[in-house]
Order: sequence, then structure tokens, then C-alpha cells
Amino acid sequence: MKRLPIGIQTFSQIREENYIYIDKTKEALEVIENYKYVFLSRPRRFGKSLFLDTLRNIFEGNKELFKDLYIY
Repeated sequence: MKRLPIGIQTFSQIREENYIYIDKTKEALEVIENYKYVFLSRPRRFGKSLFLDTLRNIFEGNKELFKDLYIY
């Protein structure tokens, strides 16, 4: 059974250690393709750091982390 990633903010750790992950790569691709600047205004503990780490991994080309996700 997959575990909840409580307190984990790194995309690679969530994917490599088989935690539950809600796929936001479709939204990440939309941000990449359609926006030059983005202001992320969300409450605390709302996933901003994880989303930014996901974007970092996309730009670094860490394809193996995205297997079975929308962007793969």
C-alpha cells in the first residue's frame, strides 16, 4: 500500500519511494507552454514547493521520475 507523503516536498523522493502522488504534470506542462511569468499564491502547506520541485525535475530531464504520469 502506498503511503501519504506527509512533510515530503521533493518530487524525486515521492516518486522513488512509492508515495501517493496526485499527477499535476498536465498543469505543469500548461504553465511551461503558456506563461512567461507565474505568481504562485496559495496558502501554507498547499504544495507550492512540491510543484516547483516537479518543474525543476522536468527541466533537468529526469525522465525516469515521470513514468506513468501525464507528461511522460
